[in-house]
Amino acid sequence: MRLLLWFIAVSVLILVSWLLWGGSLEKSFSLEGSVAWLVKAGPWGWAAGIGLLASDVVLPVPGTVVMSALGYVYGLAIGGLVASAGCIAAGVCGYGVGRLIGEKAARRWLGDADFEKGKLLFARGGGWMVAVSRSLPILPEAISCTAGLVRMPFGRFMASLVCGSLPVGYLFAWIGVAGRETPGWALVFSLLAPAVLWLAAKKWLR
Repeated sequence: MRLLLWFIAVSVLILVSWLLWGGSLEKSFSLEGSVAWLVKAGPWGWAAGIGLLASDVVLPVPGTVVMSALGYVYGLAIGGLVASAGCIAAGVCGYGVGRLIGEKAARRWLGDADFEKGKLLFARGGGWMVAVSRSLPILPEAISCTAGLVRMPFGRFMASLVCGSLPVGYLFAWIGVAGRETPGWALVFSLLAPAVLWLAAKKWLR
């Protein structure tokens, strides 16, 4: 129960951040604004893009728009790679936030029973949650923070994070290259592709 309350609390904080600053950031980082921002950064535009995506942990940055801008500026191959790296960086930052809370403090907040349940949940099924959530709003940050809090094995977390981030990064980079609005099937692809990759990765990890 306490683990659920923690997850809800983190999600609410992210939602409040979106309500307070999301509108202004969406105006600043429209596709045209994001492209201009990356071009202005010059040869370090790729690093600026990664930093911008990583900051999504604490700021309501429209990540899919930034990934599309990276595709527009750098093309599918490089833009997709940079977008995926930014998505991975955001997940690692979220995981790190959770790990910054010491295990003793986490056990006090959650209670030993909920901490152990959460640890078991993320050790067994956390990979699916991390991989499939990367294209969704709010959930990626909340899941990454919770994974860190309950000490999901880092190697397993990274494997699932990569499986979720690569399809999403390249998909939205392609949308930027094609100069299209996000098509309806893109959401389906961004959910199914990470699930298929994680299924393959699980077999490899074993």
